[in-house]
Amino acid sequence: MAIDILAEITGMLVEIVGDEYLLAEEVTMRTTFNEDLALESIEFVALAELLHHRYGAEVDLMGFLAEKDMDAILAMSVGELVTHIGRITHTSLARAAAGTSSHASAG
Repeated sequence: MAIDILAEITGMLVEIVGDEYLLAEEVTMRTTFNEDLALESIEFVALAELLHHRYGAEVDLMGFLAEKDMDAILAMSVGELVTHIGRITHTSLARAAAGTSSHASAG
């Protein structure tokens, strides 16, 4: 699952930054948004929008960043975001499965 999320985030970053040469094969779990990718704040906003469209409102990049101090934001890796998305989507899937099974047993 993490590899799939990493691939999707890499695709989003290529879409935002527009430089396949720079990103396509170089983004790993250890890649940092600030040091390695030099993402600007407007690009973070674009990434937040793409994540929202792909994963829904529960994957709130700006909310995730708001929980961190400036040093943590500057040092954040792609892997941290992948882990966050994996945790959120796993919880959502578990909730959806529980809701489906409770509806099935009620019928």
